[in-house]
Amino acid sequence: SMLLRPTLPCRREYFRPTFRPRASSTVACRNSSEEPVLPLESEFVDLEILKAVQPLLKPMTGPLQYTFGVISDIQHADIPDGHSYHGVPRFYRNAKVALERAVSNWKAAGQVSFAVHFGDIIDGFQPKDRSEEVLEQILQEFDKLGKPVYHMLGNHCLVNLPRKHLNQKLGIHGNSPGTSYYAFKPHPGWRVLVVDAYDVSALGWPEGHPLRKRAEQILEEKNPNENKNSPEGLEGVARRWVKFNGGASAAQVAWLKDQLKEAQTSSEKVLVFSHLPVMPGTCPNACLLWNFEEVLGVLRDASDVVVATFAGHTHQNGYLLDEWGIHHVVLPAVLETPPGRDCYGQVEVYGDKVVLRGVDCMMSLELPVMADQKQHLEATAPPVQVI
Repeated sequence: SMLLRPTLPCRREYFRPTFRPRASSTVACRNSSEEPVLPLESEFVDLEILKAVQPLLKPMTGPLQYTFGVISDIQHADIPDGHSYHGVPRFYRNAKVALERAVSNWKAAGQVSFAVHFGDIIDGFQPKDRSEEVLEQILQEFDKLGKPVYHMLGNHCLVNLPRKHLNQKLGIHGNSPGTSYYAFKPHPGWRVLVVDAYDVSALGWPEGHPLRKRAEQILEEKNPNENKNSPEGLEGVARRWVKFNGGASAAQVAWLKDQLKEAQTSSEKVLVFSHLPVMPGTCPNACLLWNFEEVLGVLRDASDVVVATFAGHTHQNGYLLDEWGIHHVVLPAVLETPPGRDCYGQVEVYGDKVVLRGVDCMMSLELPVMADQKQHLEATAPPVQVI
């Protein structure tokens, strides 16, 4: 268990979204002709928190520092449309069409200096004899942007192809040979940390690899089900102990601490990217990083420089601001976006705020940099026990 103190007076139950989707809602998208609005259909977007931070937003008087494109969970496959295990429609071939449109629009606008895909580039149902070919098709679409594209590993990636090959194809140059976590500096004064959420994983590593063996041991201890992809019978955040998730190794956590110390020394602001979310309440509990508590602890120790985390995996919009002033954003999936609709965005970074401008199915957010707003985050509510 973990004891956390909510600090925004509007937040009644810190880890439980207070808004629920409209009963008639089927797809959490907007008509592309509408003005950007929050996707009220998502139960993992905390509207009360968003209202609370609005007074902290300053007019955009400072210069735009840099802009980048965001897109997540393309999960393209050359197979007929299908459904998720929960019955949500999935548009496998259309995912490539949606990516083509995103890249074309980013390029036409001429504003993004790079793009980020948040993992699961091809789907696990893609026939393995053509996985390489289908991956190459998607990478060719990204190449048309003519700008750097940063990737991270997702569970569907690792079901299709070996980790070493994926690192090579996706241009993932890990901190040390064989790793898939890395850092880059998109602009003076900013550092991006890309987490490998499947560092400790039963996926992608060869039989007998220490990190695979550790993952298998964890699943055996934590998940009593014969099918380790099933969270059946697990309660609360314990539902995360499933095979399609993973964790950050001790070596990666040590690297994360070192990177954050360097950022503090250099007075750099930090964005953290991961396929798996690290914040309960932004997603179903079954989608969390295995050792999210440990990683959150590291980030909160450096909350003077950590501005936000961004993740994918859940296929839904999600957002919370934690009591240390770190924003946690989860992006929806291209895969579940109906033909003719869009699911991508661009992020504008200013000195005092980060603005996500989502298109159609992706939400739009204005996130103030909270490092200088700590006085607004005084504890005003009793502790909430998370089990």
